[in-house]
Amino acid sequence: MLLDTNLARVDNDIPVIPFKKIVRYKFTDQVRGEMDEPVFVVPAATVMTAPNILLFQKDQVAEKKAYLQVNANRNLYGYATITERSPVYNKSYLDSLFALKKDNSLTYSFLVNSDKLSRFTTAEMFGLFNCLQNSDTISGYLSMRSINYNHIPSIRYFYADPVKLLNLDLKTYNKKIGYIIGAGDKVPEALEEMGYDVVLLTEKELARNNLQQYDAIITGVRAFNTNGWMSKYYDKLMDYVQNGGNYIVQYSQANSLRGGKMGPYDFALSNKRITDENAPVTFLNPDHPVLNFPNKITQEDFKGWIQERSIYHADRLDSNFQTILRMNDPGEAPDDGALVIAKYGKGYFTYTGLVFFRELPAGVPGAYRLISNIIALNRKKEF
Repeated sequence: MLLDTNLARVDNDIPVIPFKKIVRYKFTDQVRGEMDEPVFVVPAATVMTAPNILLFQKDQVAEKKAYLQVNANRNLYGYATITERSPVYNKSYLDSLFALKKDNSLTYSFLVNSDKLSRFTTAEMFGLFNCLQNSDTISGYLSMRSINYNHIPSIRYFYADPVKLLNLDLKTYNKKIGYIIGAGDKVPEALEEMGYDVVLLTEKELARNNLQQYDAIITGVRAFNTNGWMSKYYDKLMDYVQNGGNYIVQYSQANSLRGGKMGPYDFALSNKRITDENAPVTFLNPDHPVLNFPNKITQEDFKGWIQERSIYHADRLDSNFQTILRMNDPGEAPDDGALVIAKYGKGYFTYTGLVFFRELPAGVPGAYRLISNIIALNRKKEF
């Protein structure tokens, strides 16, 4: 916090000298000794919403809950209005006996109906808080996050925290998905929002479970970097594919593999990536089921992507693999390794560097439609 005085005069004779001084909070820690931290000015109340995304399928009537959490940074009481606001909603909850002590929170729920979203593909719902406390109005509309580590000063930052509402032309097949945990991502939550039954798989579940119960098995990002035990279950996973399963491997980094061989046929990982999120996409095999079933994938599905398109592409492919997409960054050679698929026995193996772990939490419609098609591969007749 920085104090800045204004140039002024006292009794019209004595000047006040302006100066700036950083205000710090000093204290003594029994282990670390004398400490000082920044002094933050924060709003009286902040708000958070959940979940990150509510997904509705067009032409299907559904009702889901959104949540708004009010966090108090001082004691709050009075007549409060808690509102969820979006282009299609403006619902308020009136709490005439609102009381909340500092550092505590209250959560309110709101029902969201799909029928009011018919004119939208995407929309955002924000949380608003207003409280009449004595003669003052206290408002909150931003969320606050803290970053605290011993080796850097504490940081507070503020951001809008909307619920993204998706109303998609989306069809899904298959139901039960086994998700092998990798370095950590939010793909399982997105899959559950799509209606899949997601079971998180650790080494213990891979060892004990009959994998044929899963319609698809997906590895989390960098699973072959973080899980040295993946190689122990290679044969079991390949048996799963051969007997009709659908095994989908998301990217791992080429330079730190620990989990052994990934697929039924040989391929290598490269450092190739497409960093331009608007890079043109060419469909190399437009008749392939992954571009047609159950959703017809078009160029529209590659609009609105964030940060990048794909990373750590497959390279030096065995002839059994089919390449699906061709992309390149400006000034670079085209590459076909972002999405490769092979038929093995009765099932399918897919490796993808497409950044679903970014696009799904961001609510990118095309990413939902494309991953639905990958999950449905073993539901379609052979190609």
